Amino acid sequence: MTKYEFMRWATFPIMPTHLLTVRNDIKRLLKSQQNTSKLSVLDVGGRKSPYTINLPADITLLDVPQESGTKEDLNLGFTDNILSSIQKKRSNITELVIQDMTKSTLEDESYDAVVCVEVIEHVVEDDVFVKNIAKVIRKNGWAYFTTPNGDYIKNEGPDKNPDHVRHYTKQELQSVLEKYFDKVEVRYAVSTGKYRVWGLKSFKKSNPLTLFKSVAGNIINRFQSKGVENRPIKTAHLVAVGYK
Repeated sequence: MTKYEFMRWATFPIMPTHLLTVRNDIKRLLKSQQNTSKLSVLDVGGRKSPYTINLPADITLLDVPQESGTKEDLNLGFTDNILSSIQKKRSNITELVIQDMTKSTLEDESYDAVVCVEVIEHVVEDDVFVKNIAKVIRKNGWAYFTTPNGDYIKNEGPDKNPDHVRHYTKQELQSVLEKYFDKVEVRYAVSTGKYRVWGLKSFKKSNPLTLFKSVAGNIINRFQSKGVENRPIKTAHLVAVGYK
């Protein structure tokens, strides 16, 4: 475990509900599929993903090259500096791939699983994107997707994310995944409200009050988010698993 991985591991319990939910889900899925050897997992869009850090799997990170414009402004995609940084910080990374998944050249059935967290809403050709993800998964494998909005919070108004090309409802996400996976499960993940907002504030050691509110908000929101899987009202983040 590297120093970076240890610090991430130590702070997971006070991180936002979404991060902890995703990480625990992936750990559970890996455990259910685990055999005598490590599983190979493709992390799509995972250039700085905290979700697969130090998990017992061989991780391949895939992301598009960073281009000027919105991707550069929002620090999306791979750059030489990001690649170098990842290789120093992460111990379970076996390969780094700079590629657009909608134009994938990866071999069919080359991974046991795929993780795709907060990515699909950025993709114009989402049908091709999902199809190519399904193709690289071996039989009895799975793909894990999340998207941040859902049926209640819309990507609208002056504060909307400019890099989101699509907003998914639960049914819309279910429909696009069902084209390429034998079984699909989609659920709501996080309760909304002031405590979720508190938890999304950046941690700042220089501001103890903000730090306290962030930690307290995340802990309270975690309890608020229990049992919201089928609640379309006052929830954020959709989580989906597609099984082959």
